Amino acid sequence: MIDIRKIPVAVIAALAVQTVGGLVWAGGAAARIATLEERVGEQRLVAERLARLEEQSRATRAAVERIEERLEGWG
Repeated sequence: MIDIRKIPVAVIAALAVQTVGGLVWAGGAAARIATLEERVGEQRLVAERLARLEEQSRATRAAVERIEERLEGWG
């Protein structure tokens, strides 16, 4: 087995620095993922509203066409 006293302090320090760096990186990645999830949630709401507006637009267009057909029949 390796005697703990034979491990250089530099190796232990390097491992500690790498571990801290990894934790900082993971925290930053988690924050970016949370931000992206928020944006996706907002985009879903916008997409639903857009679909409703498109359907209302189609219904309005059909109503206008019916009105135009009736007006042309009178003329």
